[in-house]
Amino acid sequence: MNVNQNKYASIEQIRDRMPIQRTGTVERREAETAKTFSEVLSDTASQVKFSKHASQRLEMRNIAMSKEQKARLQDATSQARQKGMKESLVMVDNLAFIVNVKNNTVITAVNDTSHAVFTNIDGAIIN
Repeated sequence: MNVNQNKYASIEQIRDRMPIQRTGTVERREAETAKTFSEVLSDTASQVKFSKHASQRLEMRNIAMSKEQKARLQDATSQARQKGMKESLVMVDNLAFIVNVKNNTVITAVNDTSHAVFTNIDGAIIN
């Protein structure tokens, strides 16, 4: 009895006949662009976060920030850290943010600064 005379090919035989194996290509691309856990953690830790209070103020005051404004806020927070500030007022366009520099967290946000008074800050960055 000869078992090799069946008319159907095995999965392995069909896979070997395929000219392109897309899964290998996708896996290689993912491996090339994938970040390590420490890189992702480092990137996330360096980004400015918004406290619950600040998020509520943004929503309540209808403040929408562009990506460019968020980048400028991040840059100003980094400058404040380099200068040794702890609680900083950061001005981005017509928006004011109080930032806890150590925790990299926006504490509150204000869009009407015409009669604003800011206390308990040790520096200001106008960006």
